[in-house]
Amino acid sequence: MADVDTFAALANPTRRRLLELLIESPCTAGRLAEQFELSRPAISEHLSILRNARLVRDRVEGRERIYEIDAGPLAEVNDWLRPFERYWRNRLSTLSDFLDKEHEQ
Repeated sequence: MADVDTFAALANPTRRRLLELLIESPCTAGRLAEQFELSRPAISEHLSILRNARLVRDRVEGRERIYEIDAGPLAEVNDWLRPFERYWRNRLSTLSDFLDKEHEQ
């Protein structure tokens, strides 16, 4: 499977939730599937997409495959979002100034 775009991988709420769970600790697909109303194969497919997007990596321990988050590509997402953060901070500051002026009147 070709590399998956980070944003495309993050677009799915199930995959975002999988990443949230993997922040807590590495886990098997079976244990992750227990957190969803989806089959284990469906969770494995989502994990495969996350792996192809380089958002998770896996390692084999005995008969199990352990998944863990790889936050490297998320730094690129953070860099892309930074201008939007500044935008919203400026907008909220403008709103705060307006409300302060209204309160003074």
